Amino acid sequence: MGKEFSNQYYLESAPIKKAIVHLSIPMMIGMSVGTIYNVINAYFIGLLHNTSMLTAITLGLPIFTVLMAFGNVLGVGGGTYITRLVGQKESEQGKRIAGYTFYASIIVGILIALIALLTINPITRLLGADPATFDYTKSYTLELFAGGFSIVLNFALEQLVRSEGASKESMYGIFVSTALSLIFDPLFILVLDWHVVGAALAMILANVGSAVYYIYYLDKKSEHLRGFLKYFKISIKDKLEIYKIGISELLLAGFLIVTTLLLNNYAIQYGDNVVAGFGVALRMVQVPEFLSMGLFLGLIPLFAFNFSSKNTTRLKSSIKHAFVFIGSISIVFVGLVFVFKDTIIHFFSEDPSVLSIGAYILVAMLTSALFNGFTGLFTSIFQATGQGIPTAIMSITQGLLYIPVIIVLHLIFGLHGVIWSMTVTEVITSLIGVILFIMFKKKLNETPHNLPVPVQ
Repeated sequence: MGKEFSNQYYLESAPIKKAIVHLSIPMMIGMSVGTIYNVINAYFIGLLHNTSMLTAITLGLPIFTVLMAFGNVLGVGGGTYITRLVGQKESEQGKRIAGYTFYASIIVGILIALIALLTINPITRLLGADPATFDYTKSYTLELFAGGFSIVLNFALEQLVRSEGASKESMYGIFVSTALSLIFDPLFILVLDWHVVGAALAMILANVGSAVYYIYYLDKKSEHLRGFLKYFKISIKDKLEIYKIGISELLLAGFLIVTTLLLNNYAIQYGDNVVAGFGVALRMVQVPEFLSMGLFLGLIPLFAFNFSSKNTTRLKSSIKHAFVFIGSISIVFVGLVFVFKDTIIHFFSEDPSVLSIGAYILVAMLTSALFNGFTGLFTSIFQATGQGIPTAIMSITQGLLYIPVIIVLHLIFGLHGVIWSMTVTEVITSLIGVILFIMFKKKLNETPHNLPVPVQ
């Protein structure tokens, strides 16, 4: 394969716009298709015309978030470290990190399942299930936990694939999981009548499918990581390098779960239709959010590679272009979802009370989405360049701040406060990201060729 077609070429020397197109467009397509994957369950469950079932899979969303977070702890931490190692011509060490990430993901997934199975009733209550939704929520979460190792592994491997700039292959893996969902969801939910259990099983099998594809690519086709499966042991120092960045994903997920639980428990006070309305709005707003996410996730390897190889000029240029693209995407696609919100929302429910409250919630969430892309970009820059403290601050702020915000706004404005609390939190977090980025850029300007690189 010629250099002009290699993934490393796009990280190292391709024109910035060309590099962004190669790295981010496939990720944006993949994440957009991923939004379809995320709404498939809700769509087919919605066909059963059972609001309790629709509420149950909404209440169960934090479980998927937990499993995804553990995958990202290993995947983001390991993936960004691998990119920095590749930038310093240490590919063999990168294979060791990839092998450790693979096996640790499976072990972590199994441990989570064992713990969850022993505490499933308290977990179900904690999720906010009431008597009408308890059994459905318990069944859904039990199934998710039982096969949760596949979700942890899939998300970890997807990060490893992207670590060397293989955005197209990352996208193909998302296509695999989406295609499998389209097959298994109607089969399990409608044909076999397994309702919420079928929805969870379809999700697990979809993740198994894409994980198998990623394993094949990494072990047989990868530019730098072929043969990674024979490695497992790494040093304490390497583990610290992974976890100092990866732990922010767990913090973010932990706080995200707290915010979701708070949101669910406040919303349930106003009826199942409000919880279902939040579930519908959350899935719809994922379109602009996932497009922005695809952009900044695709660019993490570009930031990491040029930071580690001390190409400060290219790093600054890529960051500048990323801000322009994020702003454009947010405005255009948030606008499109807003214009067609009434049409789209009918796909998920015919319940008039769900439709009316869902449309109102969506307005607040679309406003939040305008800032969400920039928050994610700031965090990605810090992750890629090994800045553990700013990464942790962003993650903690995004979650911890929400707790007093929703409590205060609910006390003052009731349901309106609950609905707009996420938006207020996102705006403040984005502003904190601006401050941290200004500090990082100042350090970058002061020592453009000697900024410490957290790789030995």
